[in-house]
Amino acid sequence: MLILGIETSCDETSAAVVEDGTNILSNIVVSQQTLHSRFGGVVPEIACREHTKAIISVVDTAIAEAKTSINEMDAISVANTPGLIGALLIGLTCAKTLSFTLQVPLITVNHLHAHIFASNLAHGPIGYPAISLVVSGGHTTLFLSESEVKHTPVGRTIDDAAGEAFDKVGKILGLGYPSGPVIDAIAKKGNRQAVTFPRSYLGKGSLDFSFSGIKTAVLYHCSGQDSKSGKRTLTLHDREIADVSASFQEAVVDVLVDKTIFAARKFSVNRILFGGGVAANSRLRVRLGEAARQHDIQLYSPPKNLCIDNAAMIAGLAFHKYLAKDFSTLDAAAIP
Repeated sequence: MLILGIETSCDETSAAVVEDGTNILSNIVVSQQTLHSRFGGVVPEIACREHTKAIISVVDTAIAEAKTSINEMDAISVANTPGLIGALLIGLTCAKTLSFTLQVPLITVNHLHAHIFASNLAHGPIGYPAISLVVSGGHTTLFLSESEVKHTPVGRTIDDAAGEAFDKVGKILGLGYPSGPVIDAIAKKGNRQAVTFPRSYLGKGSLDFSFSGIKTAVLYHCSGQDSKSGKRTLTLHDREIADVSASFQEAVVDVLVDKTIFAARKFSVNRILFGGGVAANSRLRVRLGEAARQHDIQLYSPPKNLCIDNAAMIAGLAFHKYLAKDFSTLDAAAIP
């Protein structure tokens, strides 16, 4: 079975052809990163314009690279939630048009659930139940996953997502956008114990996340308690920037790891699935792997190229929705 996937939830335009849920025949991703970097974040108007310009050629390239034809698709799948509303609408409109024209099912997919499924693309079928951690620029969410298509949120961010905190701290340190990969690299040269930043665990037993406080703590450390600018005002040497990066990253990783392991023990599951853009962070991958082994929990994570937003995870998850005959109608809505 061949399924075409389309992903336009934020600033990557992606299309993929996946066979039988796991065999990736093509996975084309066009990033807008350089366009948004000058603004320090994603500009929705620019994102939508670029999706509109790229979507047709990206789909054509995915079909060509898969060495197939659009007429051979058994279904069209697309991420319709969550994300930037305008960006989602562009991908959804393209998918609806193809579904209608080809007279094949339309399958809408939750973008976060697709990040969970990315581990299946790398590891094959995974047993359930599991605790799934999706950690990205816009979302930090824990799910109790009972199957490929059934995910119940058990914890989420109450303010900044982890990836958002990385980008804001990167701005404070003058590291540009996106800052996650830069902080990851610089932190390897720093001292993780150089600065004691707060770890916010919220109430006893809480599975929710809060990363706004640590962002403010980094600002005060770099600019003083009276700073209101949101930018670094002190001159920090490279070593100090490395130490702040390492200390900040370690505090975020501590919370993510501790809460994920706690969730697995609370729900008595021995599997953890892990996905999203921040899942590419090298320190988080190491620490979560170590913690999982210590508690005899099997950890499944996708390779770094499947941590970013991509359409292969959309098409792969759609295969399981196809088997369940979970199809969408042409009035399906985009949900931010």
